[in-house]
Amino acid sequence: MMRLPKSAVGRTAVNFQRVQVNGLRSPKFTTLRPQSVRYSSSNTPPPPSPQASSSLLAVAIGSIVSACLGYGFASSRSSQSVDELTLLSTIPANSDSGLNEHYGSPADFKRAIEELKSTFPEEDIVTTDEDELHVHGNSVNDYHPGSLPSVVVFPRSTEDVVKIVKISRKYRMPIIPYSGATSLEGHYRAPASGSICVDMSGMDKILEIHEADSDLVCQPGARWADINATLKEKGKLIRLSGWIPLFFPLDPAPGATIGGMVSTGCSGTNAVRYGTAKAEWFLNVTVVLPNGEVIKTRRRSRKSSAGFDTTKLFIGAEGTLGIITEVTIRLTPLLPTNVALCHFPDVKKATEAVADIMNQGVGIQCVELVDDDFMKSTNLYGMSQRKWPEKDSLFFKFQGPSETSLKETARTVKKISEKHGGFGFTLAGSEKEANDLWADRKNALYSGLALVEGCKGWSTDVCVPVSRLPDLVYETKKDITQSGLVSTIVGHVGDGNFHALLLFTNDDELAHIREIVHRMVKRAIAMDGTCTGEHGVGIGKREYLYEELGEGTVELMKTVKRAIDPLNLFNPGKLYPSRPEHEPKPIASTPSS
Repeated sequence: MMRLPKSAVGRTAVNFQRVQVNGLRSPKFTTLRPQSVRYSSSNTPPPPSPQASSSLLAVAIGSIVSACLGYGFASSRSSQSVDELTLLSTIPANSDSGLNEHYGSPADFKRAIEELKSTFPEEDIVTTDEDELHVHGNSVNDYHPGSLPSVVVFPRSTEDVVKIVKISRKYRMPIIPYSGATSLEGHYRAPASGSICVDMSGMDKILEIHEADSDLVCQPGARWADINATLKEKGKLIRLSGWIPLFFPLDPAPGATIGGMVSTGCSGTNAVRYGTAKAEWFLNVTVVLPNGEVIKTRRRSRKSSAGFDTTKLFIGAEGTLGIITEVTIRLTPLLPTNVALCHFPDVKKATEAVADIMNQGVGIQCVELVDDDFMKSTNLYGMSQRKWPEKDSLFFKFQGPSETSLKETARTVKKISEKHGGFGFTLAGSEKEANDLWADRKNALYSGLALVEGCKGWSTDVCVPVSRLPDLVYETKKDITQSGLVSTIVGHVGDGNFHALLLFTNDDELAHIREIVHRMVKRAIAMDGTCTGEHGVGIGKREYLYEELGEGTVELMKTVKRAIDPLNLFNPGKLYPSRPEHEPKPIASTPSS
């Protein structure tokens, strides 16, 4: 089992280098200027724009980040000067995004590939095979434009990743992390300049299981479903010794890996009970930074108030700040469950029932809203053990320590559902029946495709406050119906998150779908929601961040990015949007003087 040297774990170097800027010798952390400043060859700043004052917080925090994250520019072995790296880390680049977009030449990239091959001479570590490049630059899960990397590397350890990163930095060649390939928003598309794709899928081992502490240490390529299968087998032995079996509750797509789940800030059907990736399920991560330094964000204790939470800096960062090579995940007891289904007159009644049920404090692990088209598709798909009424419905998964508690929860849910117009309440009578019922929900993608012969499906999600979900679903279904297209809707109704599967058979319909998705996102943001509840931003949702988060927050994100990755080598083109043509409105109001 690989372990980092003690000197590399949790180490943060602090480097207050003095640099020469505009003829003034000053500490590095004082060379920042407002975000509106663009660095030019003359180093002469233009007059500040009206947005400068709104970005002072981002700049101030950025100066702290630059100094205290210990990027260690002076000790860098790369050919770039300290001055250049310092300026790139603190001053917006002259590009639409404000991030560096100048990379090595084709000749540089050719030399980088040659060095990768000499560094990893073993077979199947470095490849430029056309089929592999195609797989790593395209996706069957989304319809964003494909873009191929220049080379794919399959590291086996943290040390391998460090070597790859240093070669990337030496030749200014972008680097793209890749693992489960279940992304829906183009997270691993290569930039047009060319890139190194780092496929982490081979680093898929469970390194340690600590039953007494309810946690587990694994590599980033480990799949959550495989982890739970291992824990289930181990749980059979644990029961004999008196321990309660454990599981990891975050449940996105079955092929999703832990590294990708951290990077996209995922969740799943269990979120109503256990929350999302941004809760405390990831205790720490080991990360290779863009300068090749390895850090571990914290120790394994269940909680810590030692400084701000650097683990969360990498949750939802989409591989733009570092490459994750090891993760400690928190586990929770695997309790008995049962499944039920209930139909409703409409989405509004179903949502009202859920709010009432959740306020009772009963054991709900999942509650899923599906529309009438979903139930129709389930019947057409033919894999269900029943023929269902084609009505808006709720799937429930109950959780409790005993059969008695499960029955009590079922009685409460049935009573409240009927109060809100629910009918046809169906409770599984056995474990097999529960699995069959839940399979109808989990088969959402494949059953949805049964609605239109020969179709493809675009899957997207948004999230709003729970009380606004009926309005969002109603307006979106109305929009889809008026377009003449077919779709199904599935929602994690307990937290206001819903997914639309939009079906198409040709490019014209695909173009209409892009417009529908755009309107759906705008609608969600107008309802004080988000453009993405659990799929992440990637390239598909970048354009909405200024509107959703406000200028100050987006510029703060870019400030952190510049401090950690001044050359913008890690997954460029994702997450951080270009400035909108029209000036964004701030989310928070500024107190009047």
